Parts: sequence; structure tokens; C-alpha cells
Amino acid sequence: MTSLITICDTCKRSDWEERGAEVTDGEVFADLIEAAARGVEGVETRRHSCLMGCARGCNVAIQGAGKLNYTLGEFEATADAAAGIVGYAALHAESETGQVPYRQWPQEVKGHFVTRQPPMPADLSKDD
Repeated sequence: MTSLITICDTCKRSDWEERGAEVTDGEVFADLIEAAARGVEGVETRRHSCLMGCARGCNVAIQGAGKLNYTLGEFEATADAAAGIVGYAALHAESETGQVPYRQWPQEVKGHFVTRQPPMPADLSKDD
């Protein structure tokens, strides 16, 4: 199965203005995650403007059809964080339910989970 990493490309860390950054932290993070995900089986990426986790930027969502879905935040836009997210998404893709045992989590994602959402009910997609 495939897991999708949705990356907030409008995230700005609290020191964004002081650093005089020309692009958002989310854009930088999206570039890093996309690069880390290239060629990783079962993992796709997409960018989305604002996941509404501004106080916890940088934010991503890891989603899969019929699986538990997760929002993670408070990342710095680093290659190590991006690799950890992609590694977790690959494990999520391999999991039938989307749940990944804690002992398998990449260190870079520990402490960054914000929410867990249940799968969407399958019957919501059917016409009445």
C-alpha cells in the first residue's frame, strides 16, 4: 500500500522573521522530504498550504487509505528530520492498519506526534 506525506509548505518557525528568510521553512522542509522520498517504495509526497498547526511548525500529515492517519509537528527543516519522516511513512505503508510499533519509529519522529485520526469509514464514499 501507499502512504502519503502531506507537507505544509507555508509553515514558518517562530524565528522566521529574525532570520530574514526568503522562503518559508515549510518550503525548505518540503524540498528535503521530497528528496528523501525519491525512490522509496510505497511513499508519495504532496505539498499543501497550511495544515493549521502554525504554533507547531513545521508540520506534516502521514495518511493512507483505510489506515490510521497522523499529524506530526515541531520539526526543524533538516535532512535528518526529513529522513525520519520518510522512514516512518515507509513503515506506515507496510502496516495493514497504519499503526507502527514504537520500537520501530525512527528517532527523528519521536516526540513530534500531534494527532492520530481514525480511518475514514468506507461507506462515506458510496452514493446514497
